[in-house]
Amino acid sequence: MGWIEGIGEAISYIEENITEELEIEGIAKRAFVSPFYFQKGFAMLCGFTVGEYVRQRRLTLAGSELVSTDEKIIDIALKYGYDSPDSFTKAFTRFHGVTPTAVRRDGAMIKSFAPLKIKFTLEGGYLMDYKIVDKDSFTVIGASRMFKYDTAKSEIPQFWTEHYKTGKGSIICGMYGVCLDEGTGPDEFEYLIADNYDPSAVVPDGFVTKTIPKHTWAVFACRGAMPKALQDVNQKIFSEWLPNCKDYEIAAGYNIEMYTNLSEYPNGSQDENYYSEIWIPVKKK
Repeated sequence: MGWIEGIGEAISYIEENITEELEIEGIAKRAFVSPFYFQKGFAMLCGFTVGEYVRQRRLTLAGSELVSTDEKIIDIALKYGYDSPDSFTKAFTRFHGVTPTAVRRDGAMIKSFAPLKIKFTLEGGYLMDYKIVDKDSFTVIGASRMFKYDTAKSEIPQFWTEHYKTGKGSIICGMYGVCLDEGTGPDEFEYLIADNYDPSAVVPDGFVTKTIPKHTWAVFACRGAMPKALQDVNQKIFSEWLPNCKDYEIAAGYNIEMYTNLSEYPNGSQDENYYSEIWIPVKKK
């Protein structure tokens, strides 16, 4: 199944089970990718997370039922995953701008968040530099932390800032940013600020080693000031390269960003020629 078809299957599954307990592992299985890559790709394509999509769809449908039925507010709240009137009222008010009671009593206007639909658009016409590389397993050493999918985009940069402010940059320079979701919970993944591991060296307290298995990798070149250069290539991978790649698909829940030495560039990571890479494990279709 292709990347776009997989996203479409996952969206259909969400819509068909919107009042049920949805777990990201079950959703990602419909797209035949890992939970990490499904959520990363979904956010790149749609501009919001899977969790945000589910919440907004549920609140849209809850608002519609408030308007069109005589169901009790508590019953509607329970139907769409809220275990108390208070939690439902808070979420409903944040989304719609009015309380459920105001909708029922005063006929207040509500908002509608439409379900996603896959459409074909004519895009592309740009150049992407990439290569396919077979790489043996290798081990990295780094500082590790677990992140929730919904908040990782803002919290990972804070993790890097904290890493250097606390002096850990003198131990781990940060050649890699490694994401992995194997063996983690359904709503989180592990992230490492890492370097290559020297087996003869002692692992300092507070740091861990991880072995990245042997894989075939699609390696994408990123050139320009960070983080925009990296973000732009990430966007193109999920919106253009994957949908149009006839030979390869994502193989595992690993994602690696490789950073070159900042001292080699006059303006460091903000240099217009700064070079970094994105590595994605792939397999033949």
